[in-house]
Amino acid sequence: MSPLRWGAWLLLLAGPAASSASPADESGGARGGGRGDGERGAREEPQRQQHDSSYGTFASEFYDLRYLSEEGYPFPTAPPVDPFAKIRVDDCGKTKGCFRYGKPGCNAETCDYFLSYRRIGADVEFELSADTDGWVAVGFSSDKKMGGDDVMACVHDDNGRVRIQHFYNVGQWAKEIQRNPARDEEGIFENNRVTCRFKRPVYVPRDETIVDLHLSWYYLFAWGPAIQGSITRHDIDSPPVSERVVSIYKYEDIFMPSAAYQTFSSPFCLLLIVALTFYLLMGTP
Repeated sequence: MSPLRWGAWLLLLAGPAASSASPADESGGARGGGRGDGERGAREEPQRQQHDSSYGTFASEFYDLRYLSEEGYPFPTAPPVDPFAKIRVDDCGKTKGCFRYGKPGCNAETCDYFLSYRRIGADVEFELSADTDGWVAVGFSSDKKMGGDDVMACVHDDNGRVRIQHFYNVGQWAKEIQRNPARDEEGIFENNRVTCRFKRPVYVPRDETIVDLHLSWYYLFAWGPAIQGSITRHDIDSPPVSERVVSIYKYEDIFMPSAAYQTFSSPFCLLLIVALTFYLLMGTP
């Protein structure tokens, strides 16, 4: 039997016993009893019985209402946790901006890396997802290189939680910053993917480690493994970077093919294809 049910039964059993040991009875026993005491005890007995009955009814109803559901089973100890809302990609380029890196046609659940952003009042909401069991991050940079960058990362720790952390790039090393502008944080690790959603204000007080998002920045995209909840080096040597600065006031849906799908898109390969085509068309002398 659960502790709550034991408590309820103890209340029911203790109620009549406690009420019967009234001060009047104890004082009457000490005086040895008398006619006046006996008459007074006779008058108080119906009241005591009525009190005992009311107390038992109250305790029974209290137990039924507090600890049992309509079906007679104990209520759950905690309310269910709201599930993580799936990232929508059909809004990309319309009501939010998106970056996709991976296979052509991929979405937030299949891209190697995915990021979306949209303005909500005085905040910007970011959604990140990557094919990793460690961390996924976005950096805001004045150039296309690491160093001196404001970074927001979603980190999967050893307890299964996904925490949103704030970093500042010092060269190739990311230093965690205790001042974290993120709020309304939520994250999930599922199907070997780290996915998160958070907001941060557009404007912030002057701070070297936190940029104003109303300005345009290059976005650095990175993801990689984590050891005991701490981020380590990113998965690829040259993580993707936005081709141009990004404005939160302009929504685009930008796709960047991963290395496996860049074979025929590099300048050298295109030049080689053109040369071979010209050779085949002209023939040998």
